[in-house]
Amino acid sequence: MEINANTKLSAVLATYPFLKEFLIGLNPSFRSLDNPVMMRTLGRVATLGQVAMVGGMEPDRLIEKVALEIMKSTGQAVAVTSAELSQEERASILKVIIEDLHKGVELGILKKRFLDLIKDVSPSEIAHMEQTLIAGGMPESEVKRLCSVHVEVFKESLDKKTMPGLPDGHPVHTLMLENRHLESILHDIVEQKDAAGLARMYERIAPVEKHYLRKENQLFPILEAKGISGPSKVMWALHDDIRANLKAGIAKAAAGEFDKVWVDGLVAMFEDMIYKEEHILYPMALETLSEEDWLKVKRGEEEIGFAWVNGPGPMAPSGAAGMPGGQAGSLNLDTGRLTAEQVNLMLKHLPVDISFVDENDEVVYYSATADRIFPRSPAVIGRRVQNCHPPKSVHTVEKIIDAFKKGEKDTAEFWIQMKGRFIYIRYFAVRDDAGRYRGILEVSQDLTELRALEGDKRLLDWE
Repeated sequence: MEINANTKLSAVLATYPFLKEFLIGLNPSFRSLDNPVMMRTLGRVATLGQVAMVGGMEPDRLIEKVALEIMKSTGQAVAVTSAELSQEERASILKVIIEDLHKGVELGILKKRFLDLIKDVSPSEIAHMEQTLIAGGMPESEVKRLCSVHVEVFKESLDKKTMPGLPDGHPVHTLMLENRHLESILHDIVEQKDAAGLARMYERIAPVEKHYLRKENQLFPILEAKGISGPSKVMWALHDDIRANLKAGIAKAAAGEFDKVWVDGLVAMFEDMIYKEEHILYPMALETLSEEDWLKVKRGEEEIGFAWVNGPGPMAPSGAAGMPGGQAGSLNLDTGRLTAEQVNLMLKHLPVDISFVDENDEVVYYSATADRIFPRSPAVIGRRVQNCHPPKSVHTVEKIIDAFKKGEKDTAEFWIQMKGRFIYIRYFAVRDDAGRYRGILEVSQDLTELRALEGDKRLLDWE
């Protein structure tokens, strides 16, 4: 018989039944081999490589011991060959590691198992494994939990992944420049001794929102178009964790509260995100995206803005679909006729922000008003609307879409307090003359000044 990391455990035990007791005595983690249910399910498909990882052992070491035990017990010499684990097998082992994280298995054991698993594995393969787990039904929150301990548990391996030189103006180059500024601010934050000092530091760190928005609205959509959605969903959820903790920290400082433990925790969250970006996300994206893809990422960056740095100049659209221009010709509407240019100008001058999602749940338009309440960029066009919202909000989006498509509801409305402003958000089901569902119109409006109006205003007071 020939054995390697891809050899099925069930095949080995069928030929050499005595190995079950040997394995149980070799490692406490193998006690599940005595579980008949496990053996009828996972035991039928598990490989020796997967079994080794579960026990925190190097596959080659386990296989050597198995071969030696076969020789001692039967006198037979089995051939030991080398075999690489497939991506699916790696994902299966990663799932066990995540489950053990949840169970509280000692961090040192998990670290060794993970390092053995991903040695010589690229960041894009790690991203693929995460996506495989999500597609297989593992909650994003659990995968996020693994991501959250990457820095502590997996740093040794990820430190070996190098970043190639990047030219000025490349989106990743700009993001990394912003990270250097962020690190400087974080250094100053930990030096603060009172709430007033923290309040000033929080003002300095606020532009980080533009850094995250560019990732969410420019980089993530292009990765999704390449079939890579799992890592971006996990990272977006981590963005929201940072946002929530930063907001709470600002409130504490405003109330005169100096919480050193809180500050250290917030700084650690920012530092972990920088590490994940530069050792996982950016290398994976650079491996995956073409030069043309990066040009798409670059478009719209100026519209969102930059954090602490002067970004590259705006990039003129080169005939991209969906980009407005001064097109000739006119559109015959129900109550008049407008040129495409007039329609575009009119939508840009509305006192509200609008976005339109078609019947296939794809964003096909947003109004490029001068001061949008919620940032948008060209990369959002063609993106599924579910991916344009933080993971914690997706269930609400799905509920609205489902009710609109079934004809159960025609509107949904929300209002929020944001940066001292009162924001009113409405969603309208759009149906054609025959009543068929054609999409959703989103309308957002800042009602702060309107809510304060009283009495009458009948005169023009321009002077």
